[in-house]
Amino acid sequence: MATGIELIISSICNVTFCQPVYDNPLLEKQASSSIDQYRDLIKEINGKHLKIGTYNNRPISWVERGEDGALIGRGVSFVLVDILQKRFNFTYEVVVPEKNFEIGGTKPEDSLIGLVNNSLVDMAAAFIPKLTRFHEMVRFSYDLDEGVWVMMLSRPKESAAGSGLLAPFNNAVWYLILVAVLSYGPCITLLTKLRSKLVPDGEKYIPMSPSFWFVYGAFIKQGTNLAPEANTTRVLFTTWWIFIILLSAFYTANLTAFLTLSKFTLDIESPQDLFKKNTRWVSAEGGAVQYVVSSPNEDIYYLSRMIATGRAEFRSMNSLYEFLPLVSGGAVLVEERIGIDELMYGDYQQKAREGVAEAERCTYVVAPNLFMSKLRGFAYPKNSQLAPLFDTVLTYVLQAGIVDYLEHRDLPSTKICPLDLQSKDRQLLNSDLYMTYMIMVTGLSAAVAVFIGEIMIKRYVIKDSKPKKPKRKKTKYEKNRHINSYDDTRPPPYDSIFGRSPKIKVNDTTKTKIINGREYLVIDAANGDTRLIPLRTPSAFLFRLDR
Repeated sequence: MATGIELIISSICNVTFCQPVYDNPLLEKQASSSIDQYRDLIKEINGKHLKIGTYNNRPISWVERGEDGALIGRGVSFVLVDILQKRFNFTYEVVVPEKNFEIGGTKPEDSLIGLVNNSLVDMAAAFIPKLTRFHEMVRFSYDLDEGVWVMMLSRPKESAAGSGLLAPFNNAVWYLILVAVLSYGPCITLLTKLRSKLVPDGEKYIPMSPSFWFVYGAFIKQGTNLAPEANTTRVLFTTWWIFIILLSAFYTANLTAFLTLSKFTLDIESPQDLFKKNTRWVSAEGGAVQYVVSSPNEDIYYLSRMIATGRAEFRSMNSLYEFLPLVSGGAVLVEERIGIDELMYGDYQQKAREGVAEAERCTYVVAPNLFMSKLRGFAYPKNSQLAPLFDTVLTYVLQAGIVDYLEHRDLPSTKICPLDLQSKDRQLLNSDLYMTYMIMVTGLSAAVAVFIGEIMIKRYVIKDSKPKKPKRKKTKYEKNRHINSYDDTRPPPYDSIFGRSPKIKVNDTTKTKIINGREYLVIDAANGDTRLIPLRTPSAFLFRLDR
């Protein structure tokens, strides 16, 4: 009988110049020979007793002891072995390595690959990664699945984005804003000074101190007493105001979104973060992770430096639950995804049985990016003939989706303890307002430091630098001199409008005169002119009388 590939080739040949493949005597003979070999293998394995090696890697494979003391294989791997046993009618016994390693150890009996490579077992019923070095030692079956290794860490109490006030922007944006605030003031001073020299229209340049306080005041949405008249200066001021308006709008919107949503950003999201932040991580000893990290041909070989510094550690554990104290202490666990999912689900159920509140049961979380991924399958000795025999059945089992079903049948259909817990409310914590407290403390400390600095400068530096002059008694004019000495850029003082003026002298001999029915004072000004000041009218308040 012709196979599917042979029928496809035969169809192509029929529309060209070839004869049907199944009519070719040579290919018929080869196909008949393959079928005969396949039947001979079936007869050979019928009733045969096999040694099947495995190791503890829940939920894919693990062993239990029966009442008679014999090892009993469990997990997805031995469901497939039972299917093969019923199809080919063989018996088997389970053999485990002494150190529960995939590869490594001082002798072949320490690892599963060592048992297969030295033909101490007929096959390995475990999902072993198809690594380059493993291919040199054993023969693999058809691909059963793609193993994915992830990173599990303790769920942080707050997002790695920082406190609430800093969360809307990342560090690069904050640094650029700080540079803009510190540099825009000197730019205003420089441009206005350059303009005052090139365009001598009488407008003075803005010194450094007013420029800085304008930039800072606009940054916190405060006004200014600067009133520029030149178009160049007005454009500079308008540009900074527009920048602040847009920046405030983006900041307010993102801050509201951050405080409303409960999504977390982890400090460790990829293998690169482990290396950059020098975070301690652990994994199973003798596993694929240890080999891949130590292999120069792999992409994550750079993590081998962390092994030398002690930040990466490989431990031999009988169960993944033994890694939980290390993860709670701040370490990151690198393990296969299915094992991590079962570990987190079991921990969640244990907390539920203990009566822990719902919001506190998900104490662990998985990083969003993968650590690595590898194809996996059963392993056989190099000279074994079981691989082509068993692959015919395993292929149909895999295509039917049975392997995927067996891997996830004991897990819930929803994601276990996701990164975003979808909380309905978001109450502000002290951690969200931590930066507010820090700004207040820093501002008070800066004010105290400036106050002490001013006292030291004015009492000891400026006082000693000025030459001492003999004291003399101030005249009456000098005592009242401050009345008219004020800055033109500020509003005029109150007494300059309604106060007394030394230029207009009013005394008892001052005469009055009625003009057009209104009474006026006849005042002799200091320059010799005569002025008329209306009496008993609101406009009289605009004149400064010396009474």
